[in-house]
Amino acid sequence: MGNPRESELHYPLGETLPAPGEALDLAPGVRWVRMGLPFALDHINLWLLRDRIDGREGWTIVDCGIASDDTRANWEKVFAERLDGLPVLRVMATHFHPDHLGLAHWLTERWGCRLWVSATDFNLARLASSSTVGMGGASAAAFFGSHGLTDPDSLDKIRARADYYPKMVPVVPAAYRRLMDGTEVEIGGRSWRCIAGYGHAPEHISLFCEEAKLLISGDMVLPRISTNVSVVDVEPEADPLTLYLQSLTRYLDLPADTLVLPSHGKPFTGLHQRIDQLREHHDERLAEVAAACRTEPTHAAGLLGVLFKRKLDLHQTTFAMGEAIAHLHALWLQGGLKRMRGDDGVYRFSAAD
Repeated sequence: MGNPRESELHYPLGETLPAPGEALDLAPGVRWVRMGLPFALDHINLWLLRDRIDGREGWTIVDCGIASDDTRANWEKVFAERLDGLPVLRVMATHFHPDHLGLAHWLTERWGCRLWVSATDFNLARLASSSTVGMGGASAAAFFGSHGLTDPDSLDKIRARADYYPKMVPVVPAAYRRLMDGTEVEIGGRSWRCIAGYGHAPEHISLFCEEAKLLISGDMVLPRISTNVSVVDVEPEADPLTLYLQSLTRYLDLPADTLVLPSHGKPFTGLHQRIDQLREHHDERLAEVAAACRTEPTHAAGLLGVLFKRKLDLHQTTFAMGEAIAHLHALWLQGGLKRMRGDDGVYRFSAAD
């Protein structure tokens, strides 16, 4: 979604963006890197934090970009020009998605350092890099088919995408350092607190520095678009939307003037307003879903035109299906809808008795 309440947020850097292969100074010891992505969402923000570990001066990288020649080349330019002649001492990943973890193995091998990530996302990444998780393949096609996606061409393309994750995350480091909710990590003499979030990824880790009033929010809080919250085939009865909305409350005790460093979009202030906007957005979508299901039994594919007003490509359709199922499940598992499986094998949802 675009953000209709955009004016409530403030972007202190205006329209300034770092070019690929460059790093923009945001605050003392904090630099902003931006890498391209081959999707409609065409970029990811990555962060460099000045650091000191075991007496060595250097940098911590937060999030990695996908495994691609362009991303590696842009990182090499950053290394040559924007590390002040110092090494990378560790790599942190907010979660397991390809744009965040794709180059973790290359970066840790390149610099001889450790990956820091949550245990849940590390282990799911290890699984996904050798198979697939919710992104494509026969299991994903069957799952979306059970929720009403019947277009043969789309299903064929989803089956053919079994290598979707491994192409962008070909290898995951063999060892890691675990991040958990509440973990305090000292980076460059300042404490950063881990805030675990659920719903977008199994155990997403954001990082908050109270001293600097900075929040590296990952994908949990984005300024212009709503975070993707999907049900996928490996956890087919999940309720990620409820988990996501509950997770947002963890950010409400942060200062109102916190500068949010999101994975997509521009750094902004207005964290509390943005959380309110995201809750309002999902309340509106849930109301639309409930209304559609009161009219007649409805499957997720039948809701795509209700929830998404624009034309969707295949990549967007798989995310949209996951989102539609997530909204149905939030209502179903809280008792507002009932679910029935028809003779055609498709789940349909209707108002609870």
